[in-house]
Amino acid sequence: MPTVYLTTHMDEWLHLNHPGMPPLFVSHRRLARRLTSGRPLRPALHWWGLDSGGFSELDLYGTWRTTPAEYVAAPLRYDTEIGKLGWAAPQDWMCEPPQLAKTGLTVREHQARTVDNFVELTRLWADVSDEDCPFMPTLQGWTLADYLNCWDMYGDAGVDLTWQPVVGLGSVCKRERTEEVGEVLLALHDLDPELPIHAFGFKTVGVRKYADLIETCDSAAWSKGGFHRPDPDCDKASCSNCLHYALAWYARVTESLAYVPAPIQRSIFPASEFDLAV
Repeated sequence: MPTVYLTTHMDEWLHLNHPGMPPLFVSHRRLARRLTSGRPLRPALHWWGLDSGGFSELDLYGTWRTTPAEYVAAPLRYDTEIGKLGWAAPQDWMCEPPQLAKTGLTVREHQARTVDNFVELTRLWADVSDEDCPFMPTLQGWTLADYLNCWDMYGDAGVDLTWQPVVGLGSVCKRERTEEVGEVLLALHDLDPELPIHAFGFKTVGVRKYADLIETCDSAAWSKGGFHRPDPDCDKASCSNCLHYALAWYARVTESLAYVPAPIQRSIFPASEFDLAV
């Protein structure tokens, strides 16, 4: 069953001494505020994954303002100063129609930039660190044919996706109810039945519907629910940032899947730590 990462912009949750904390998914855009403000980075108490903030970058600016070298420097600090970083998303280019309209580029151009960025990030990481590279390759597209083309583009760039510890599936947020996403997942399963897919931004329905076809996913669905349907026992008008609401939502989702989550970690972490209960 898949591991669900709890997406949150409350980066201080990484440091909370809470026994029931699930693996978290935290945005670079949020953590970068600490870097620019000079605030210290504190050690994490929980495993987590790094969201590059790509959706917001393209949505707000129509391009990436951060260079690959600048982005590599940030996860390097997070890895050494915060710790427990399992993997990091690349600076990929989403292929939803609104993002294409923002950039003025085609799906093919977004895919090419996504593949090129992954290759560049891995090269730059090797120049600054001897540790395993945290960046995951991400398949981008909109139709089934797009994703299969992106697979081939990675192969042409010398990247064998079947050897990656985790492979992202992008531009599926808000589409997890569609049969097309299911067709993409089945096609990838045919290419490699053991492919460890991370589905970006899956909602509850998608997690349950495609649990057997994905390895991990991240979700912020709890936050929207907390905004529109806050806990009546909470003294806040909105529970969109409430830890108790997030954990209650997470418990419902994981119980429905009947599994104990074990987040993806790189091989640099001791094997004895892989079975942490969260």
